[in-house]
Amino acid sequence: MEATVEAPVVEPYMGPRGIWGWLTTVDHKRIGLLYGVSALVFFVIGGIEALLIRLQLAGPDLEVLSAEAYNQLFTMHGLTMVFLVIMPIAAAFTNYFLPIMLGARDVAFPRLNAFSYWLFLGSGIFIYSSFFLGGAPDGAWVGYAPLSTQLVEVVRIDFWIIGLQLLGIASIVSSANFIATAFTMRAPGMSMLRMPVFAWMALVVAFLLIFSIPAVSIGLFQMFLDRNLGTLFYAAEAGGDPLLWQHLFWIFGHPEVYVLILPAMGIVSEILPVFSRKPLFGYPFIVFSGAAIGFVGFGVWSHHMFTSGMGPVAEAGFGIATMVIAVPTGVKIFNWLGTVWGGRVRLQAPMLYSLAFIAMFVIGGLSGVTHAIIPADTQQHDTYYVVAHFHYVLFGGAVFGYVAGVYYWFPKWTGKMLSEGIGKLQFWLMLVGFNLTFGPMHILGLNGMPRRTYRYGEGLGWDFWNLMATTGAFLIAFSVLIFIYNIVKSRRSGIPAGDDPWDGRTLEWTISSPPPVHNFDEVPVVRSLDDFWHRKYSEDEDGRPVVIAEIEEGMGADGGEEVQIENIHMPSPSYYPVLTSAGLVCAGFGFAYLGLGGWIVVGTGILIAMWGFFGWSLEPVTREH
Repeated sequence: MEATVEAPVVEPYMGPRGIWGWLTTVDHKRIGLLYGVSALVFFVIGGIEALLIRLQLAGPDLEVLSAEAYNQLFTMHGLTMVFLVIMPIAAAFTNYFLPIMLGARDVAFPRLNAFSYWLFLGSGIFIYSSFFLGGAPDGAWVGYAPLSTQLVEVVRIDFWIIGLQLLGIASIVSSANFIATAFTMRAPGMSMLRMPVFAWMALVVAFLLIFSIPAVSIGLFQMFLDRNLGTLFYAAEAGGDPLLWQHLFWIFGHPEVYVLILPAMGIVSEILPVFSRKPLFGYPFIVFSGAAIGFVGFGVWSHHMFTSGMGPVAEAGFGIATMVIAVPTGVKIFNWLGTVWGGRVRLQAPMLYSLAFIAMFVIGGLSGVTHAIIPADTQQHDTYYVVAHFHYVLFGGAVFGYVAGVYYWFPKWTGKMLSEGIGKLQFWLMLVGFNLTFGPMHILGLNGMPRRTYRYGEGLGWDFWNLMATTGAFLIAFSVLIFIYNIVKSRRSGIPAGDDPWDGRTLEWTISSPPPVHNFDEVPVVRSLDDFWHRKYSEDEDGRPVVIAEIEEGMGADGGEEVQIENIHMPSPSYYPVLTSAGLVCAGFGFAYLGLGGWIVVGTGILIAMWGFFGWSLEPVTREH
């Protein structure tokens, strides 16, 4: 195929270097890296909180923490891991790879993307500043009324309310951005059913957030008014309804579980075919089962409330819905197993974590289905059995899936390979530590240990299993230290990866490692699902892959000679997103301390945010350099 080769590609100017460059970047890849590093920092902080909790519970009648400190750490650990670790690490993968997988040069709204990240980071800092301003939130991550509406002179819960509202804004604008990107910026020829599974799961998650966050935002707004302006939405003695908060929270909170796990499912769905050297078994079923999980996920929220007295009709309905949602989940599991079955499996670190994801998620899913049995749920409710269940889903599932994604895509981020030997050592330490920590919690829960107790006496049968759980927690911590060491060491001196070290199937492996600012020198043309794989291989009569030709450097994304394009225009860097975010966080501090001084801070923050918004709207989209 003949093509006109013009002057060399002119790399678009992306602004200043150094710290100012990171503050003003609108490049989706750099924003993805910022999300990832921030999530890792919060993961370490949340892990330290978990270790302190486990030290307090390692034996009977210990006094490592006071009851007040325990409640604060207990609350902050859950809040951190859900909102500041697992959600942003999913955003990190989505930011970095969604445009590249779709054949786009950036997301639909680059500056809105930057705004979302800086508001997320500012919200995390805002919430953690509470430790230095009178104490951290202490009402558990669910914030049940009326406990959360009492003690209005203490602002701890207000930090929780305002911080979650700000995080909700960040999630909604990010979700709208991803939806627009997936619908409008796919490469020519990439139909919806040619999108990679990870892109599909990111799209489903974006819709889940768009539809679920408004419910909890209304509940948080009402709670703030109850605490600060004397309204009575959740005051039972004045005709309010504390259960209203539970409904509003769990209408968000149960779809939120799938917000956390679906991107990890998408990552695993990308890894298994590559390391099995087979196409993904039942691609349409995996895609539509993911969408079904998102849809049915809105109809199961009240299985968190079986002990609240809803009545037998509501309990039966939500119990059935909880069983139904296991069906599309099971479809995914059998399709993953079908992908591995009969393949030429390579048990490298990404594959090991993906297989562990399946096994741990099955355990967590089975223990979750027991909550659909209402008498069993009544026994298990608010015990450590529930803690074991959601950690098998969110750690054994989500975290294992995201770590698999780090090992899989680290070469694309950095151009270097993570150490395989260190990776396998870390895998076994994390797997053993995880099961040693959370496996015994099933037994503790069935033996009656409440989930929110900070001390327990001797002779209850809980001593040994709590000691095992604490030992496992420190083993997990050691594995995380090894993980961080592997990242730092490999980033500096790892083996060069090349552009396609795993023999990948999707478009991100067609470009250099790390990718250029503009992603693609020419917009790729997609002719099939797993288009890159089909350009590399055909099949013989027995269905085995046969190499067509090596993909030489200089080949274009459509398989022809690369057409050099001059002066690719990319969005210019901007400081307005970070300025706007700073204004909203400043206003948040004012709302936490209402009064004359508080309203002045609110006004100042709003003015800063308006300055950012107006500057943002008047700023040119691109500049000539």
